[in-house]
Amino acid sequence: MEHKKRIHFTLITMIIGFMLAVQFQTTNHPVVRDTRDMWELREDLKKEQELQRQLLEEIRVYETTLESYQQKRAESKETALRETVEELRKEAGLTEVRGQGVIITVEPFYEENYVGPVIQTVSPYLLKRLVNELNMYGAEEIAIADQRIINTTVIRDVNGVTKVDNYKINSFPLQIKVIAEDAEKLYNRLKGSTVIEDFVLDGLQLEISHPVNTVVIPPYNDSLPIRYMKIVKAEKEEK
Repeated sequence: MEHKKRIHFTLITMIIGFMLAVQFQTTNHPVVRDTRDMWELREDLKKEQELQRQLLEEIRVYETTLESYQQKRAESKETALRETVEELRKEAGLTEVRGQGVIITVEPFYEENYVGPVIQTVSPYLLKRLVNELNMYGAEEIAIADQRIINTTVIRDVNGVTKVDNYKINSFPLQIKVIAEDAEKLYNRLKGSTVIEDFVLDGLQLEISHPVNTVVIPPYNDSLPIRYMKIVKAEKEEK
């Protein structure tokens, strides 16, 4: 009998303790209810929609800016490529050049009692010697009989006639155009050069003009030799 009373008392105590715990939990964490009315809800909804609209607008602005940047980047690459190609063409002598310089005229020089053959060409040795002297004195561009001199130019004798690449030097007067950064210095050094005497020994005379403000040198008009390049066919894009 006494044992049953203890069990009943323990059960009642546990039930009361559980109820007190639930009441305490409810007091500390009450259920929060939305007490806003319909107009407040509508105003909050408008604010959220406006915020969303602003965010979408900012995304569009950033996308436009990014697209513009990518387009400018692509255009700058194309521009840089074109400028590089044009610079390479200039360095290769494939474009017309203008600048200050001098004009050298080569003509036969006969003494009064001269008896002998008529001179019809200039030896390759003399032309090479003159070109080397001009380069030493600061020449930037040279043209012999309007034939542009470039790094691959060959001056040689073919059957007794001097050729500059494929162009024959067989008539006088022969004109040599030279462009230099300091045309006055080039002129003075040429006037004191022994190359003039070398031409006289071959029956030729050099007339060197005073510095000219604008000397026009034409582009190289022969095909350039290409040894280490070949055409590559473009690969078809995979769909």
